[in-house]
Order: sequence, then structure tokens, then C-alpha cells
Amino acid sequence: MTDGCGAPAQTATAIDEDTRGQVVVAGKVTGADGPLGGAFVRLLDGGGEFTGEVQASPEGDFRFYAAPGTWTVRALHRTGSGEASVQAGGPGVHRVAITVA
Repeated sequence: MTDGCGAPAQTATAIDEDTRGQVVVAGKVTGADGPLGGAFVRLLDGGGEFTGEVQASPEGDFRFYAAPGTWTVRALHRTGSGEASVQAGGPGVHRVAITVA
């Protein structure tokens, strides 16, 4: 399911720590009052280029399947924006928390 901009909505499913050799960038978007469901979460590569976008689950959760490297994850919500970087050196789940202000 997607919204008007085409970003796929995330579901609140648990991420299996056995990623079968894949790099997973995953986390939660929060604001002053807790999780921010519906935030648009963008994945940017090491050069700042747009790579993908998803819509956070109602609980603020998101995930991307990516290549090893340095990534910036940016969240956009009607209440503000925020971003964080993550170094995904190899297979596994690489967690990142984004606070929107």
C-alpha cells in the first residue's frame, strides 16, 4: 500500500536478526510526544543522493534493504524533520533512531 507520493507504508513487523546476508537499515521515528507514525523516511547514500523512501508504520518503525556503506536517514513529518547517519559495514540489522523537531 502506498500514499499519494508512492512511498510504501511500513508494517509493524519484527525484523529478524538473521538477515540472510542482507544489509538492513531499520529504526524508529519519534517526536516530542513519542512515535511518529506516517512520517516519510528517506534513505540517502554517502554522497547525499536520494536512494529510497518509505512511510513509517503507525508505531514509527521503518526499514530499508541497502548495500554496505554510510547512509543518512531523513524523516519528514508535518511536525518537523530530523535525520541521523548510520554506518552499515556489512550484513545484519543496523539500527538508527530519528528524532523529529
